[in-house]
This record gives sequence, structure tokens and C-alpha cells, in this order.
Amino acid sequence: MKRLKKRETMGLRTAIIGATGLVGEKLLTILEERNFPIDKIFLFATGKGKTNEYFRGKRIRVKPIEKTEIPEVDIAFFSAGTEIPKKFARDFVKRGAIVIDNSPVFREDKTVPLIIPEINPKAVKKTKGIIANPNCSTIIMLLPLFPIYKKWGIKRIIASTYQSVSGAGREALSDLVKKRNPPFYFPLTIERNIIPHIGKPLNSGFSGEERKMLTETQKILGDKKIKVSSTCVRVPVRFGHSISVTAELNSTFTTKEIKKELRKFNGVVVYDEPKNAMYPHPRFVEDKDEVFVGRIRIDPVFKNGLSMWIAGDNIRKGAATNAVQIAELLCNRR
Repeated sequence: MKRLKKRETMGLRTAIIGATGLVGEKLLTILEERNFPIDKIFLFATGKGKTNEYFRGKRIRVKPIEKTEIPEVDIAFFSAGTEIPKKFARDFVKRGAIVIDNSPVFREDKTVPLIIPEINPKAVKKTKGIIANPNCSTIIMLLPLFPIYKKWGIKRIIASTYQSVSGAGREALSDLVKKRNPPFYFPLTIERNIIPHIGKPLNSGFSGEERKMLTETQKILGDKKIKVSSTCVRVPVRFGHSISVTAELNSTFTTKEIKKELRKFNGVVVYDEPKNAMYPHPRFVEDKDEVFVGRIRIDPVFKNGLSMWIAGDNIRKGAATNAVQIAELLCNRR
């Protein structure tokens, strides 16, 4: 942390591992958009795909991570599945880096902070070298729920996610191409279909993706009592996750009060005009950093029940933007 502060004025030595993937490429875009202070950038991949990427008008060589000596860097962004961070993340830490990992590998590790900068920025001080980026659906769901949680409290959350194909990576997008020959990325066809299951099946009947939304919510909020039940669904959409949420609050509220609180919260946009049928949808939120909320209404099933429709870009705020915001916390730029 001290080294990051010292180097801030002249820029940081930064690495992206998984630079040619959807999130890796978006990281390059966002680092440039936000003018993140970079002195030198190192790009790595698993050895497949492109060998060059562009950053600030310059062509940067992408090296295979398996065959390259690990450089000394200040920040290393990992977005390369689960095996690569398992194998290399701590090696980067030993070389002086703070790792920001987008995989689920470290999210449940009690020694590793799990951070959404708008919600728990102070957790960055607890890092011992690795910071975990939450699951994209968790980020998109929690950003608008957090100001509500802070003011009214939340007992339980029931969520149904409608997750875009890009959430499974670049290869999965090819399943939306018509007349593509098998084998497909998904076990079922996704074109003109939905797949009502994401992640590894668990003995409970839930999936790994659904479990993440419970454990990550409790860790980020620091609240083991809050209950989360979710159903995660893959839909034939390229970019943008949507989530139907019903929450039971601890105290009474009005929808006017809810909207007022949401409008005050950084990173959340209320987009709720019932008369014109204007609500958040995947095409609308694509390539935006904000999370959008609509269909805000009182739910009649629970006492103090609130229902909302939430949508956000899973590659930007759900992954790359959140990671860059964490890096900004590290160098006191927030």
C-alpha cells in the first residue's frame, strides 16, 4: 500500500493476466477511459488467441503466462479462469504486486477482501496481497440493494437472474451464432432458449452460481443473518445481466422513499417510467458502468416487501470496472 502511494505520481507498473478475454480487453478500455496512472503495462494470456493488444494507441505484445518470467509490478489484474490464479496469483504477490482477481478462487477466503468500492471500500486496507472481485450478478444485485439495506435493513432476498451469454466468456458467445455446428459451449442450445441452471450442481439442489450470491452477499455486507435464495438462468442475450429481486425489509417504507434513496447513491440510476414502459433492459445497459433499477413496487407477499428489476453490464461494472475501481482505492484516487 505504501509503495502504491509513493509511485502514484509517476504511474504504476501494471499487469493483466487474461488480457485477450472479454474482461481483459475491457480492462484495457476502462484503464484508458479513467486515465489510470500506468507507467508500464504487461499483458499475459494462456497462449491461445491474439498475441497483441492495443493500449493508449500503442501495440502491446501479449505473452503466454506459462512460459514467461513474472515481472515486478504494483497491480496485477487476473481474469483468466480459476486454474491460472491458483497457480500464479501468489507468485505475483511475492514479486511485490497486489492482485485483483476476477475468479471465484479467493472469494470465500476469510483472509482475502471481497470488495464493491461503493459498498465496502475500507476493506481494501485488509489486503495481504490479494483482493477478490465479486461475482458479476452479486455486484449488480447489491449495488442498488445496499442503500436500502443501510436505511431500512433487509431480512431476506429472493432473486431470479437472467444472465447474458458473455458471462460465460468469449467462447460461449459463439453459441448464439446461427447455423453453428456442434459441439457447443453450453450443454443445451441457448439460441431461442433459456438454460435454468448456472454453475456446478450442489447436493442442496442449488447451483454454485446461486450459492455465490448468498455467501458473497453475507461477506460484502458483513452480515451472516441476511438470507438469499436465488435462481440463476442463462438467457440468449449477448451482454447485460438482469435480476428480479424481492426483498423483505426490517421496517416500513414507501416507493417514493426508496427511489429517493436510490437516486442519492453513486453508481445507481433509477429508470422507472411505467406509463411509457421504460425500464432497464440488456441493450440499454450495455457498455454502461451504472446499474439501473426499475419496476420498483411494494410486494404483497412479505411484510415490508419490496420488488425491483435491476440490470447492468456484466463485463463492465460486473467485472472490469469494479476491478479498476478497486485499483483506484489502492492508489487513493477515489
